[in-house]
This record gives sequence, structure tokens and C-alpha cells, in this order.
Amino acid sequence: MNETKPGRQCFMDRAVELAVYAMKNGLGGPFGAVVVKDGVIIGEGYNQVTSSNDPTAHAEIMAIRNACQNLNSFQLTGCEIFSSCEPCPMCLGAIYWARPALICYGSGRADAARAGFDDAFIYEELVIPEENRVIQTFYMPNKQAVEAFQLWMDKENKKKY
Repeated sequence: MNETKPGRQCFMDRAVELAVYAMKNGLGGPFGAVVVKDGVIIGEGYNQVTSSNDPTAHAEIMAIRNACQNLNSFQLTGCEIFSSCEPCPMCLGAIYWARPALICYGSGRADAARAGFDDAFIYEELVIPEENRVIQTFYMPNKQAVEAFQLWMDKENKKKY
């Protein structure tokens, strides 16, 4: 889908504005994002990786956190996410877990790579067998870890997500 409804441009403009703000103020890379519900921005975020010393403080993650707080919900059902750049694998995973209806982005991963933000290696690592990945990965079977899932399945008052 390459179409956007009239009026959505202002949300993309705000995401880009946040990206420029973060970059100009030394808060992180040039990335911004907003979450919209029923035509209203309910969450905003910009990259704060370097200013917060948090590698997960990407714009989309910060916008999702802000929107979920404002909605008092862990899901963004019926929401739209506007990001200044195509979400990286981590952000895309978080977006899918949040379950919005739509993602729009203003620049692509190739644009980000040209600026030094290349996440191609992560996409490549995801399909490599664990034993051949750059970061050593080991499966350590643990009975208690498996039992924790059984406890969850048996829990009567759990909040599913």
C-alpha cells in the first residue's frame, strides 16, 4: 500500500520534525515517530540512544511507550504509527507486538544506511543458524524455565497479550 489518506502528511511532518530536533540537540540519531489514534497524536518519540545510554531508545520504541502510557494499554489497536524512517528490526518487532493498524515511514533503510545507520547485518543474522552468528548464541535447556510457561498456562487471572 503506497497511498495515504489526506491529512496523514501532518503526522509524517511531525515525525520528521522530532527527528531533526533529536539530531540538532544531540539527543540521538535523526529519527522521530508519532502514534495516532482517531486523527490525534497520542504518542511521540525521538531517538535518545546516545543521550540516555539506552540502545533500545529508538524513536518508534519511545513513541510506543508514550502512547501506551497515554492510553493506559499495552496495545495500540486502531492506531497508526508514522516514522521518519523505515523501522529497524527491533522497532518492527515492537510495532508488531503493539498491534497498530498501519505503519508509514518517510525514508527507507537504504537512506539510513547511507547516513551510517545500517541494520542490514541484523536482517542477515536473523536467518543464520545460531551456531554461525556473530554473537555466540546457546540454547541452555532449563526445566524451571519451561515450568514457568506451565504456571502461566494454569494461571486463571492472567492478562493475555
